[in-house]
Amino acid sequence: MKKGKAPSSRRAEIQHLYQCYTSEQTILPACALLRFLHKEQMELTANEEMAESLIDRYEIEETARESRSMTFEGFLRYMESKDCCVFDQAHTSVYQYMGQPLTNYFISSSHNTYLTGDQLVGKSHLDAYVCALRKGCRCLEIDCWDGPDMEPVVYHGYTLTTKIFFKDVVATVEQHAFEVSAYPVILSLENHCSKEQQEVMAQYLISILGEKLLRTPLDHHTTGGLPSPNDLKYKILIKNKKLKPPIKTEDAAGTQAEESVDEGEEEEDDDDDEEDEDQQTKAKFWSPRKAGSKTKKKKEAVAEALSDLVVYTRSVKFISFSHSKDNQNYYENTSMAEKKARKLAKASGVDFVQHNQKFLSRIYPAGSRTSSSNYNPQEFWNVGSQLVALNFQSLGLPMDLNDGCFQDNGGCGYVLKPAVLMSSHFDPGCSKHGHKTTHLLLKVISGSNLPISRSGKALDPFVRVEMHGIASDSCRKNTHTVKNNSLSPYWDADMNFSISVPELCLIRFSVREQTGLLSSEFVGQYTLPFTSLKKGYRWVPLRSRDGCSLDPASLFVFVWYS
Repeated sequence: MKKGKAPSSRRAEIQHLYQCYTSEQTILPACALLRFLHKEQMELTANEEMAESLIDRYEIEETARESRSMTFEGFLRYMESKDCCVFDQAHTSVYQYMGQPLTNYFISSSHNTYLTGDQLVGKSHLDAYVCALRKGCRCLEIDCWDGPDMEPVVYHGYTLTTKIFFKDVVATVEQHAFEVSAYPVILSLENHCSKEQQEVMAQYLISILGEKLLRTPLDHHTTGGLPSPNDLKYKILIKNKKLKPPIKTEDAAGTQAEESVDEGEEEEDDDDDEEDEDQQTKAKFWSPRKAGSKTKKKKEAVAEALSDLVVYTRSVKFISFSHSKDNQNYYENTSMAEKKARKLAKASGVDFVQHNQKFLSRIYPAGSRTSSSNYNPQEFWNVGSQLVALNFQSLGLPMDLNDGCFQDNGGCGYVLKPAVLMSSHFDPGCSKHGHKTTHLLLKVISGSNLPISRSGKALDPFVRVEMHGIASDSCRKNTHTVKNNSLSPYWDADMNFSISVPELCLIRFSVREQTGLLSSEFVGQYTLPFTSLKKGYRWVPLRSRDGCSLDPASLFVFVWYS
């Protein structure tokens, strides 16, 4: 599209494109539509048959259909359809290979799933589990504590968050686990219960989940290490500590005896770090005098009945990458708080990537985030961590990135890690990676039907385009601000980006309103993986802060990369 006088509307912009291909004719024949698909939309596999199928789908005027042509109205319908969305529609279904070990996938994960608000006085609610599962979340957290009358409860311990029954959480998961995805759900238990109530938990898991609960290793699975998402379809896995197998010893009389070693007593489990950090934060909140002290109560041993339900997701404490390499089994996983993970990613990026090629690792928000805020998940996807857990109830950039990442692969909650993360020497902290740099041109042309401001006046909008990937690829660029125009703001702004690892990159289109010289407010956004980006003239749907569609609000852009 040539630069010139700003068209008055998206319709006018598309009409200009249409006229470029109709030549002197009044309608667009199939051969000219095919030329448009090849030259502008970069649909290189398009053929005459595809062009004619678009005419059949979007043209309603009978004479045009009979002559295998498209009127402008038909062309407009096509340009505003899902076929011209910036997100590759082939990626709205599961298209990735799902037969690799679980370690080879990013897995949509939630932290303190039961909370609908903050970490100190927020409400615990079953709806939080339903919402997370409907968003494609596949790893849910359940904080379990002893409740009255031998009924375990779920809440954020030592706080004023409300309590819900463990059995109701399990029933809710059973009901909604596979509504939007057939692939496995992992229940990450932060277990503070007595042995007696752990036995009650085990009984509920068995009786309520039934056949969905994975209780024994699979007879034949397709991979050498952990099973694949395909192997575990419609299964629910329990992530918890597990008793070590009995050790045979000889007594003084020379006869063999069996000694069961409880992993919980012998070494701290992975959740201890989280508990320590949480309790220090809670101490600061409730009693400033105790802020510096670490109050540790004796950890309850894991009950055998619950231990027996842990198969492929056994929680162990992270000590070091070298310790894991020498001692960790493929069915064991570690958890660490964001600060520790960030430090390790910075100091030993290559080791972290290699660790995550063999084992599952879960990252969770710092205990100091009492308002349930989130970190940027991208920094931990960059080292290949599979279970990057976020507070799903908290809106903003981190959840936008999570939603953008996991809308890929049909929104099934599992996204195959790119090949670069399976390499033996990839360091996300290094800016030079030896591959050819990808050059991206984004032309932000215009907007359409943007929501009006809270005051009821038209917006003064601008568009910010953000790249989120490895540190050296992450940047953002803004268009200029258009004054007093929500209906059809026109920017026609070119943006150029150089990206060294596009397969780890997310692109976020953010529409903002200029409210002052250096201040602006969120209007709408859309995030997608670079690998799902379609070339050519495309429209970008916009979502509200809580992830809901703002249809018909959208952007019109041109995309090219090589």
